[in-house]
Amino acid sequence: MTAHWDGRIEALAERLRSRGYRLTPQRLAVVEALLADGSHPSAADVSAKVRERHPMVSLATVYQTLDVLKELGEVLELDFGEGFSRYDARHPYPHPHAICARCGAVHDVHDASPIDIAAWASRATGFAIHGYRLDFYGLCPCCRGSDTSSAPEGS
Repeated sequence: MTAHWDGRIEALAERLRSRGYRLTPQRLAVVEALLADGSHPSAADVSAKVRERHPMVSLATVYQTLDVLKELGEVLELDFGEGFSRYDARHPYPHPHAICARCGAVHDVHDASPIDIAAWASRATGFAIHGYRLDFYGLCPCCRGSDTSSAPEGS
């Protein structure tokens, strides 16, 4: 765990406590695992990471913690049609993603402005926008590097 996420861990811990949730070592381990993994891990991925330090933690405990964090708006649940959800606690608000069509890697698209996209959609439709989902599909740099036939012309 890098110091970069320490403030986020403390904020999440305080938010849990203020809502009456106990901050157990297992729950804290789930939060730490979510913040340490920028790949948008599945519950199974989080569980495997947590079990490295807490072998007795069940997958049910991981799901219960994810449900609490979702309820508090502290984790974003994402479904990319893989048969399981992925989770983002680093950026728990609507934002664009780039998804590799070959390996399934998911990356945040930070240069886009979620506020501008939502405002544009609201102006264009008259809707009161509560959230959005914007995904870009293609090949990640690793997959593009392993298959020169998928590189764009002129590359």
